[in-house]
Amino acid sequence: MLRLFVGLRPPAAIRAQLLALMGGIPGARWQEDEQLHITLRFIGEVDERAAEDAALALSAVRWPPLEVALDGVGTFDTRGRVNAVWAGVRPREGLAGLHRKIDQALVRAGLAPERRAYLPHVTLARMNAPGEAVARFVEAHAGLASPAFPLAHFYLFESHLGHEAARYEAVERYPLEA
Repeated sequence: MLRLFVGLRPPAAIRAQLLALMGGIPGARWQEDEQLHITLRFIGEVDERAAEDAALALSAVRWPPLEVALDGVGTFDTRGRVNAVWAGVRPREGLAGLHRKIDQALVRAGLAPERRAYLPHVTLARMNAPGEAVARFVEAHAGLASPAFPLAHFYLFESHLGHEAARYEAVERYPLEA
């Protein structure tokens, strides 16, 4: 089985800006440069045939290049317990449109549709940390911003889970073009 997702890679300067923020939350598992991405669609575990069908479906997706910027930080939680800290990305409309287009292509390829609401973001850390340090981090970095940056490709990634951190491997690259 292959664990797949579709995402965008911010340019090196933006990743460096994000890496410079990381710290100050005891117990947080901070992402490494190779892990920083904007998820467009989580696929999950699929067999080789479904992976090939997904890759083919994604090759038919047409969307113009995007220009986005970092915009604040936030958290995801499960039952009131924070499990991730993220950096926001704006404007959301173009990313949400591309997300819908990719979801439709993958549904046509036989995968289940995405059920979760889409929020464009870059995960900075995963954790099971107490809320106080997380709240201080979010408050300190609420004004996170960057210059606009271009995104000219999206990728099909395979996620390799390990004892330390997940390792992401780009298995296909697709151009964003009108």
